[in-house]
Amino acid sequence: MSWLRALKETARSGLTVERRRLDPVVAGRAALGLALVVGFSLALFGPAVAAASAFGAFQAAIATFQRSWRPRPTLALASGASLAVSTFLGYLTGAHEGFFLALLLLWTFLSGLAWAAGPTAGIIASSNVAIMLVTVTLPTSVAAAAGHAVMIFTGGVVQAALVVLLPVRPWGAQRDALADALAAEADYARRLRHDPVAPFDPLPLMTARSAAAVTPGQARRRPAELHGARGLAERIRPVLASLADPAVGVPEQGPERARVRELLAAAGTVLDAAARAIRHGEPVDLPPSAVEALRARDSGAVLTGPSRRAAVRLMALLGDVVETAEPRTETSGPRGETAGPGKKAPGDGSVPGTGRSGPSSTTSTPQKEPPTKEPPAKEPPAKEPPTKEPLAPVVRARPTLLRLAPIVLAKVRAELRRDSPVLRHAVRVSAVTAAGYLLGAALPLGHGYWAPMASVMVMRPDFSQTYARSVARFGGTLIGVGLATAVVQTAHPDVYLSAGLAVLCAFSMYLLMRTGYAAGQVFVAAYVVFLLGMEGAGLTQTVRDRVTLTLLGGLLAMLAYAVYPAWETPRLRGRLADWLASVGRYASVVVARYAEPAAGADGPDVRQALLDTRAARVAWQEAVERATHEPVRHRGLSHAATEQADHALAELGRVAMLLEAHVPERGAPPVPGAAVLAEALHRATERGAKEVRERRAPQWEELRETVDAWSAEPPDHFLLHKGAVLLLEVLDELTTALMESRRR
Repeated sequence: MSWLRALKETARSGLTVERRRLDPVVAGRAALGLALVVGFSLALFGPAVAAASAFGAFQAAIATFQRSWRPRPTLALASGASLAVSTFLGYLTGAHEGFFLALLLLWTFLSGLAWAAGPTAGIIASSNVAIMLVTVTLPTSVAAAAGHAVMIFTGGVVQAALVVLLPVRPWGAQRDALADALAAEADYARRLRHDPVAPFDPLPLMTARSAAAVTPGQARRRPAELHGARGLAERIRPVLASLADPAVGVPEQGPERARVRELLAAAGTVLDAAARAIRHGEPVDLPPSAVEALRARDSGAVLTGPSRRAAVRLMALLGDVVETAEPRTETSGPRGETAGPGKKAPGDGSVPGTGRSGPSSTTSTPQKEPPTKEPPAKEPPAKEPPTKEPLAPVVRARPTLLRLAPIVLAKVRAELRRDSPVLRHAVRVSAVTAAGYLLGAALPLGHGYWAPMASVMVMRPDFSQTYARSVARFGGTLIGVGLATAVVQTAHPDVYLSAGLAVLCAFSMYLLMRTGYAAGQVFVAAYVVFLLGMEGAGLTQTVRDRVTLTLLGGLLAMLAYAVYPAWETPRLRGRLADWLASVGRYASVVVARYAEPAAGADGPDVRQALLDTRAARVAWQEAVERATHEPVRHRGLSHAATEQADHALAELGRVAMLLEAHVPERGAPPVPGAAVLAEALHRATERGAKEVRERRAPQWEELRETVDAWSAEPPDHFLLHKGAVLLLEVLDELTTALMESRRR
């Protein structure tokens, strides 16, 4: 992509305003905290202290809006405390330009490294540097600086207290994450009706898993319906895929396929109902048509063998989902995924129901299926044993902030290498902020902090966000500063009216901040003008001066990325190799279970291999998305090759998932040859990943020889040989995609 087109695309992205659901109650609570801090500070200490404390409350409220699974009060306190320390150190060195510049370099470098801990930490750290550049211009003594720092921290305390005292939809983020995962499964089930090999994006499941990790305090208060449903969603996905896929035994046409489509449609309806119940904390309301479709008595007569086992398993899991999604008064307990009172254990032919009076209550007493035909001799029995979960469910623990410190330090140390995007971002942002500070001080415009403040707020570790935010900040600042300055020049508001206008702008920013950076920036710029207007600072600076300095900061940020970039395009092959290696390990671990059925399909190594595969896939997809808008010449992976490789590895993971869904039960005889196939698959994908990194087309001769050796006498399992052939076919598809890319 050319530079001109890249600038055009990023500018369009930065100025885009999205339609999002607004939450005025949460925005009002944040604005209330800001108003309390500003009013109290004005009444007791005067405008200067009020301005400083307002920045603390303002930033603490922004921290509670970030996508984090930690308690919101904790984020507000952490933001207020870190900002208080930043500003106090800035106050101490503010009178000595050399010391302050050294502190600014150090602080911005550390804020850049904070992105290693995640976007929430990076945003809070960057905001601390930006606000420090403003607040250090307010006090005149060390004692005043200490008082300002205390008031800044007080602003964070007030916002944290309001989150506790005025809770708005508690556990809302966790509910949304779990509901989104169930809704994604519902959409997947409906798509499988028309496309039996439809892809599935595991990101909602990964997000729900991250949301399920809780601190000790959260574990004591978590609603029961938020525990257990995620694990059920994980187990439903391979069952849905194996029920729909023709490779498992259901023809693409005929009565069996019609029954499968009916079951998939009903499963989608039930999962959607469970998602709505969890999202809003309401009872599950199941449509009678979906219940009847799942209870149909002809399942055993139409479906046989593996498809019947999958159908029975699906109905049992859906029953567990419905029971788990029912809101209860107790906190998380052992009912999350176990058979509760009045409900049969999974696998006994039960169907989902709510256990309440009304249309759905007829499902609370499951009916047995009629006798069915015996499966062929090679098939395992159609009925699965009940899958009891342990009475004490495992709770995924999230470390407290104190215990998080060594983890963050380890992540930061891991980024201290030349090719790290985070390290390059830290170097860029510190150099640009210092250059902007010096240029702002040298220009005869006054209040030069507008330039470095703009730079540090728009810079991100990747190209697209940095350039998009630079354009959005300039446009938003142009409008916000223009409107606010016009109000100040015409109405001449006094201290209290300026404070009220600042609070109003903050409320508008909180309300619209998720709709786009440009929209929020309009009110941020106006907020700064009104807030500094309380103390009389900045009133002599014109709109032209402020906009010029903001433009200077944005241009410095964009120039720095062009001079010292961290392009994602050259790393695409490495991301692809990581995904290939991880999905190869997952497939080999699953195949190894056919050789050792005693280990079962739910072993920790299978689960960990699956999680590693998902993480590698998301890393690849994010890299492709970032590389799409980079002005970098093609270096080995064309767009067509990228799409084909993505499809091939997604299909490789899907075949492995099908194999996982039909791993022999504990006690079943081992499948001959499975261990050889698992070892060959592991070696082939590891070697193939190395060849991809070295820009060579991977070859699969050893795996091909293993599969060809089964032609005369395939393993005594209905899926293993067929699955091995499918694995080899998708690996060949990957090789074809990479070979075509080399020819271009």
